[in-house]
Amino acid sequence: MNLVEWLQGLMTSFGASWVMWLMIFLSVISVAIMLERGYFYFTLRDDIPKLASDLRRLLREDNAEGALRQLEASPSAEAAVVVAGLREADRGMKAADEAMQGAQALQRMKLERRLAYLGTLGNNAPFIGLFGTVIGVVQAFEQLGKQGMTTAQNASSAAPTQVMSAIAEALVATAVGLVVAIPAVAMNNFYQRISRSILANTDALSHVLLSYLAGVEAGHAPAPPASLAASAKSDKAKAKPSAPTASEDE
Repeated sequence: MNLVEWLQGLMTSFGASWVMWLMIFLSVISVAIMLERGYFYFTLRDDIPKLASDLRRLLREDNAEGALRQLEASPSAEAAVVVAGLREADRGMKAADEAMQGAQALQRMKLERRLAYLGTLGNNAPFIGLFGTVIGVVQAFEQLGKQGMTTAQNASSAAPTQVMSAIAEALVATAVGLVVAIPAVAMNNFYQRISRSILANTDALSHVLLSYLAGVEAGHAPAPPASLAASAKSDKAKAKPSAPTASEDE
């Protein structure tokens, strides 16, 4: 038996049904990722124009601590980036800019997490379905080859059913591949657009802080207090229950 006959026998013995089960399994994972990403982006929603307006107003009033508290109360990724810069504002504009760039890189990783799976599945699901189609076509031609060795009477009665069944299985595999690929591509593009929009809002909000720090360096505004970096630590320390002292135990 040569290699072609061995591969043909291997393909026809398993059929194309396993390809469709694989596609269903991959589609279940993609749906789970779509729901998880949708919920994640939903939890980041906030009124960014209002947040930028409030940040600009508080900074013009030299109320950097109030701006920090308002940003920390926001669930958005944009606010998390500016918080990182505001905590380094007392070190200068360059330090704040570097801190925000690092925080933005971390937020980008969170925003784009698992989207590569949707993109990969959307690009390759049609090819997986096409592989199932090829298997179905090979089965159809194998049936035609077997029927060529039978009598004309047997061929006329058995050929249509077996050949058409193999061709139908091949077309179903292609359809399943497209059904899996189209939603994955659509949702990947949709989530990528949301991610780009959030990162664009982050740049806009970051420049509000940078413009304030540029004014500070030019001497048009007082420097932010050095207590900004320590305020977050003190808030976390207050939130944690203190350990009982020896006198309290007694």
